[in-house]
Amino acid sequence: MKTWQPFTQPPLDPLLTRAKDNASESELFFRRALVLVFTVFLSFLAVASRLVYLQVLNHERFTTLSDSNRVRLQPLPPTRGFIFDRNGVLLADNLASYHLEVTREQVKNLDATLAELRERIALTDADIERFRKLARRSPPYAGVPLRFQLTDEEIAKLAIDLYRLPGVDIKADLTRRYPLGPRAVHAIGYVGRIDEGELSRLDPGQYSGSTHIGKTGAEKSYEAVLHGRTGYQQVETNADGRPLRVLSRTPPTPGQHIYLSIDIRLQAVAEKLLEGYNGAIVALDPRNGEVLALASQPIYDPNLFVNGIDFASYRALNTSKDRPLLNRALRGVYPPGSTIKPLMALAGLNYGVVNRYSGVFCPGFYRLPGVSRKFRDWKHSGHGSVDMDRAIAQSCDVYFYNLALNLGIDRIHEFLDQFSMGRPIGIDLPGEKGALLPSQEWKNRVHKQPWFAGDTLSAGIGQGYFLATPLQLAHAVAVISQQGKNFAPRILYATEDPGTRAKTLEAPRPLPPVTLKNPRYWDAVIAGMIHVVEGGTAHRIGIGAQYRIAGKTGTAQVFTLGQNQRYSAKNLAKHLLDHALFIAFAPTEEPRIAVAVIAEHGGGGSATAAPLARKVMDAWLLDKYDDSITTGIPPAQDVPPHGTE
Repeated sequence: MKTWQPFTQPPLDPLLTRAKDNASESELFFRRALVLVFTVFLSFLAVASRLVYLQVLNHERFTTLSDSNRVRLQPLPPTRGFIFDRNGVLLADNLASYHLEVTREQVKNLDATLAELRERIALTDADIERFRKLARRSPPYAGVPLRFQLTDEEIAKLAIDLYRLPGVDIKADLTRRYPLGPRAVHAIGYVGRIDEGELSRLDPGQYSGSTHIGKTGAEKSYEAVLHGRTGYQQVETNADGRPLRVLSRTPPTPGQHIYLSIDIRLQAVAEKLLEGYNGAIVALDPRNGEVLALASQPIYDPNLFVNGIDFASYRALNTSKDRPLLNRALRGVYPPGSTIKPLMALAGLNYGVVNRYSGVFCPGFYRLPGVSRKFRDWKHSGHGSVDMDRAIAQSCDVYFYNLALNLGIDRIHEFLDQFSMGRPIGIDLPGEKGALLPSQEWKNRVHKQPWFAGDTLSAGIGQGYFLATPLQLAHAVAVISQQGKNFAPRILYATEDPGTRAKTLEAPRPLPPVTLKNPRYWDAVIAGMIHVVEGGTAHRIGIGAQYRIAGKTGTAQVFTLGQNQRYSAKNLAKHLLDHALFIAFAPTEEPRIAVAVIAEHGGGGSATAAPLARKVMDAWLLDKYDDSITTGIPPAQDVPPHGTE
């Protein structure tokens, strides 16, 4: 049974029973509130200071940085100018095409992106390597071309997945086209992709966005005229760098059109005539230096180079024994042979060594005093007694051996230098060679040997160390035709503003004239050159001519004959045959064309080179063109004649 006990309350905690201190609590709350307010004030002060720093003190800087994230400055490459011949026939224009471009700044993993692109379209190792080289030289925000001339199928494949490939764009552009293919390639030249070395030398402001540049020929010489001026536009972009809208635009200035002085019909004739030979034909207007035709054979298609030639094709061109990439008209160097004899005759007259009636007996060879060696004449039976006129007409070597010895190499060098022999004349095309006009100083410097009398004899007939280009020979005969008036050869005929179509004609570029002590010396030598065609070594080309021609045949040896050897063409391989040369101008009364022809391993100048020159002159002077040759050449356009605006 339970026992009930009375309830007892436990004792209270002294802390609980202590009286409440309101004053202390209020003071504590106030202190805490004050700290909080001060902390908030400091925080707002810091924020306000930062806002003042960002929005007041550095407003312009951060506005610019902000805009640069959404506003991009894009270059607008100019349209390249067209190239026409002197009659307005189109030689080079631009076609619409598309290329693939990569902007490195927007690409997270470049290697992965390139690999992914390679799965979708054809990209060669050369494409990748070229892209990487250009990318190293380009700003990270600039687009770098990866592949040109995308096909419709390739564009479709890429367009589907472009949203997954930030930094990759398909760009529309214009690609260079040469509608006549290989025709006049050595004069026109071609454009190609800008390489790493060129990129480091070019003005970034002028070539931003440009992918091509002139590499050879007129395309290179007149790059500044054809290229134009780059424009710019400000584009607003999204976070992925994709353009949203154009904010402002400074349009590019297109390049000017240029008209070359060549006549494409005459050029076609010259190139056709050279088929079967490696060689060159240069035709000039002697009155002003305009290049009417500049043919070098063999030729090649410049369209192959515009967007990058494949390795196999380039190797085939570069290793070919015929060297099609060599511009023989400007860079081919050959012994001028007997084509130099009119200049030698002028030198003899000017220095008083001979007169036009001075006679020499030619037995078929020449001996230096006290020397047993015979320097052979091309005609083994000899020419008998010859004066200057007959020596030029019949190309008597013995006469010019004797003349050269009496002149001496120093006077030969001094006189021929006036005709720009041995140095570049200054044509407005790249790569012209100076060839070689020998002298005592040159031989001592280069060969460490003294000059011998036999060297002088060889130089007197355009052999030995003597070398010239076809352009130099054409220029020399042009100067003779003008009796000393001298003009630099030039390929530019006119420029044209593509907007207004206003043409500016190029003025002739005079060079120092060749002056003789007596102007009648010109007549004496020109008479001899007329007799070359009228009864001399090139008499066959004078038959039936409707105008009078002054010319000089030449034959350049490609190997040296022994003392008792005779040249026999029928017993030699083609590559050992002599080079055939011919220089001429016509009509003799008022010369309008000067021509130089060289056919490598063509044999004699009279049999091979002279007939080619006659056909070139017929085409130009008589407007005689074979339709089978000029087929495919568009009709001429409206171009003002020289001397008018």
